Amino acid sequence: MIYEICTQTDTGLTRGNNEDALAFDAETQLCILADGMGGYNAGEVASGMAAAFIKSEMGRWLSQAGRQANAKEVRRALEICVENANHSIFNAANSNPQYTGMGTTLVVGVFQDGRLTLGHIGDSRCYRLRGQEFQQITKDHSLLQEQLDAGLITPEQALTSMNRNLVTRALGVEDTVLLEVNEFRVEAGDVYLMCSDGLSDMVPDDGIASIMQAEATLQQKAGSLIVAANNCGGRDNISVLLAQAKEDPGKRGLLSRMLGK
Repeated sequence: MIYEICTQTDTGLTRGNNEDALAFDAETQLCILADGMGGYNAGEVASGMAAAFIKSEMGRWLSQAGRQANAKEVRRALEICVENANHSIFNAANSNPQYTGMGTTLVVGVFQDGRLTLGHIGDSRCYRLRGQEFQQITKDHSLLQEQLDAGLITPEQALTSMNRNLVTRALGVEDTVLLEVNEFRVEAGDVYLMCSDGLSDMVPDDGIASIMQAEATLQQKAGSLIVAANNCGGRDNISVLLAQAKEDPGKRGLLSRMLGK
């Protein structure tokens, strides 16, 4: 399996700066999206630190471990890397008054052949398009999600709730953080969307799905998602990372030759 990856980000229509951060390593197929929070541009610092640290440390480990690393090893390496990133951001926040209370959400994925190891913290999301089926494959760490799970509010009420942006987990806010990690089987043709809540809060899932399902390049889809969020108000920074799985034509050609076809 090979992966095409693209990213786009936009400040939106009401924010003065962009506190989202995106990073990917094409060689190791590591993808990262972070959405920062905190005053005095500290959210921008937190998300930038998270993306840079994880890309450097996890990318280095993946380069050394190669494709021999099994799912358990990748999961553990990811947990350790995110834990170290958390300490780094937490220590920076506590040693600089301007950064007090800063933190960031996180979505990080490692694509390996036909497997995705996906970790997340907070309410930045990952969706999957398989054929024409579009679904969210992360579950928000937010007060709103807890209220939904407890049956205290309906999905319709959630759309207008005042608690939409209250996360229950964030990277760098406390000295420890729990990364939720899940593994998914990847099929050729799958398209994965990582996004900040600047997209998911502005555009309903069916609107995101219709853009994702359209015949277009990844870059065109990314651009259309950002335009849609701005058309709906653009009240926050908007960031998207798209990754599409494709069969490796080299391996398919080798198999054909082995079978004499």
